[in-house]
Parts: sequence; C-alpha cells; structure tokens
Amino acid sequence: MKPPVRDDGLLLVDKPVGPTSHDVVARVRRALGTRRVGHTGTLDPFASGLLLVCVNRATRLVEYLHGFAKEYVAVAELGRVTDTLDPEGEVTATHDGWQSLDSGAIRTGLDELGGRPTQLPPVFSAKKVAGEAAHRRIRRGEEVRLEPVPVTIHALELLRWTPPLLEFRAVVSTGTYIRAMARDLGEILGVGAHLRRLRRTGIGPFQVTEAVALDALDALDGPTPRAGTWLSALDAVGHLPQLQLTATEVQAILAGRSLPSPGDAPFSTGAAVALSTEGRLLAVAEARGDSLQPRKVFPLE
Repeated sequence: MKPPVRDDGLLLVDKPVGPTSHDVVARVRRALGTRRVGHTGTLDPFASGLLLVCVNRATRLVEYLHGFAKEYVAVAELGRVTDTLDPEGEVTATHDGWQSLDSGAIRTGLDELGGRPTQLPPVFSAKKVAGEAAHRRIRRGEEVRLEPVPVTIHALELLRWTPPLLEFRAVVSTGTYIRAMARDLGEILGVGAHLRRLRRTGIGPFQVTEAVALDALDALDGPTPRAGTWLSALDAVGHLPQLQLTATEVQAILAGRSLPSPGDAPFSTGAAVALSTEGRLLAVAEARGDSLQPRKVFPLE
C-alpha cells in the first residue's frame, strides 16, 4: 500500500463519460490516500474532460480557482429536443427542417448565438430556486421559472457539420450552460436541438492535454505523475499577483498580522495576492488600501 500523499496541490483529471464528478473525487481519495479532496466545478456524467481536483490544504484554494473562462468541444443534434437538453432526457419534439440547412446557415446561427449577452439556464440544473436546486423541484412536478443570467461567449466556431450533428468549439464565461446554447441554436435555426456530447478541454490556464486519465490514477507514483498533471499549491494560484516574502514578513503572516503593500507594486483594493517563501505558498492575502490582510494561511510543515 502506497503512503498517503501529504503535499498540497492541484491534480488535473480527464474525466471519462459515465462517472459523476463526486465519483472522480472518491477515486482520487483512494489513489492518493487522503480524505481532503474536492473539485472546483462539476461535469455532468454524460460529459468528459477536464476536472480540477484540489488535494489536502489546497482545498482551501477552491474559491480562487473559480471565475475562469471554460473551453468546450460539443456536439449538438438538430431536429430533436429533450426535456433535459441533453442525451439523458426524454424526447419532447422532433423536426426534420435540419435537412435543408447547410454549413453557411449553421455559421450564421452560431454568429447570432455568440452575440447574445444573456442565457436562460436549463430547468434541469443546479440553479437555486428558493435555496433548492431547480432540478429537484422539477422532478417533484413543481413548476420552475428561471430568469436569464448574463453570460459572455468569448469564442464560438463550427468544427464539423455532418447532418443532423454539428460539432462546435465554445469558450464561455463561468456559469454558461452548453446545453442551453444547443437549445438556443436549435431555436435560432427553427428546428430544435439538444446536446449530444460534451467535452471540457480547458479551464483558464489549465488544459485537458495535461490531465491524467481517471483509469491511470491508481498508477500514480507520488504527487508528480508527470509534468503538468500535478501543480503545487503555489502553481495552482499562479494566475494571482505574487509576492515573495522576507523572513521577517513570513513571521508576521504566521502571527496573523497584515503587511504593508509594496510601494513599487501596489495592488488594487480587494485583489487576492499569493504570498510565498522559498518557492512555497504561505498565504493568500487580500489587498486593503496600503496593506495586505492574510485570508488563508498555510503554515510551513
């Protein structure tokens, strides 16, 4: 039996179709021998791709790993609508108008979709309604009304059109539902649609090409199975402003005291700043005027 992994870090996992995100967390716990594991964003069972999994004290960094744009490659089926907007739902409508569509019409539809500033979330989703997930209320037979939410579609392109299936790439703001994009595209084209397949290929600076396959987890040899798959806690927050501390500043942070913000590199108020020493993450601080207030401290072990 391998010794438990004690390092704090971020594991990039390539989830296959089938398991839930919770299943992946359970597999990582068994493989690394630690209970302190959590992911930063769910993938539906029918979807595959990149899942960011925080290990040990890095679970305290989850809030700093939200908000990234996400990249997907998806396949929508035109002419068939399901109640869940994905392949797991019941077919509620069909339309054969897709037979008259060509790639030019598809691209025009994608262009219109890409310019929309809001999106109506699917009712079969984890969106909260009076504190409870919408999908739970729907499955009890309740009527659910959701409001459109702001979204940003950074990139949207047609990859392949093999009627009635269209494959597209999308880079979207966090909270954007690709299922809803398939629904909306079907409505724009006048034929209806649902999402057939979905693969998440990127989350901010992290790419699925650097991830470890779920079936390879048990073969991991320590916390660095291969370059890029495992990131230290400091590398996991590499997108944050960085400040390397002196020995005196380290002691101040460990004592819970704030630090003066460096005059040569002032941080905007409210910004999260990664504080490090000797190549290790010591704390994440919040910039407050001319000071840095420690918010998450990771004592050296």
